[in-house]
Amino acid sequence: MKIIVITGPTAVGKTNISIKLAKQLNAEIINADSMQIYKELNIGVAKIQESEMDNIKHHMLNIKSIKDNYSVFDYQKDARIILENNIKNNKNTIIVGGTGLYIKALLYNYEFEENKNDSQFLELSNKEIYDKINNVIDVDINNRRRLVRTLNKLNSNHSFVNKENELLYKNIIFIGINMDRDKLYENINKRVDIMFENNLLEEFENFKNINSRILKTAIGYKELYLDLSLEEKKELIKKNTRNYAKRQLTWFKNKMDLKWFDNYDNVLNYIKEFKWKSGL
Repeated sequence: MKIIVITGPTAVGKTNISIKLAKQLNAEIINADSMQIYKELNIGVAKIQESEMDNIKHHMLNIKSIKDNYSVFDYQKDARIILENNIKNNKNTIIVGGTGLYIKALLYNYEFEENKNDSQFLELSNKEIYDKINNVIDVDINNRRRLVRTLNKLNSNHSFVNKENELLYKNIIFIGINMDRDKLYENINKRVDIMFENNLLEEFENFKNINSRILKTAIGYKELYLDLSLEEKKELIKKNTRNYAKRQLTWFKNKMDLKWFDNYDNVLNYIKEFKWKSGL
């Protein structure tokens, strides 16, 4: 039984590589993208569609509504049930997505404490809190509630930070996918254009009046609330996505030990040559 993590910045091609790899290894896929768990969000998060899955079983997709509260702690509990069931049944698993904290919470000995007292942070501005956590998780600087909640977790007496390198599972390969920055930014810009061609605005109209924290913070949707021209909204989504990709890369380089590749063939060769305990 093997566990393979495929991660990297947005728009780098993780999904296509994971599908090819899952077919090669007869594996199932666990999503590790924090926005793709929401069933209403499709176009704006570039979610894989059933027709693209090539009969590969996917987990942790479309499991919640944007009306629901769902945290990394919830993800940890739910995804571990799936992973440990696969381990029990000797089923290869590919974990794919760009939310690094979800991946680490799933695979490492992270412990969360809920309902901490927020009063200790009253004297800190949003910017001061943001600066403390920016290299750990991407949080909207204007979302004070989430900023405080995240900092609480980081400062917990039994916080996951103290155990972030204690891996809980064996036979794991950590792979990062990346490419030349100019090419990555070109991919991001093209993806945003395609989103609008695929009726992102129509998708947004279906739920824009729902009171949802997710919609107000998710790149690709939050910009659509602004009083801007269509072209300005589109360019802002591109800019915010490029900035997000930069933050993702910083996080991965600081927080994860990844073997980096830029194409599927090199990923497959590396996996074949990897010294698995039971062999490939």
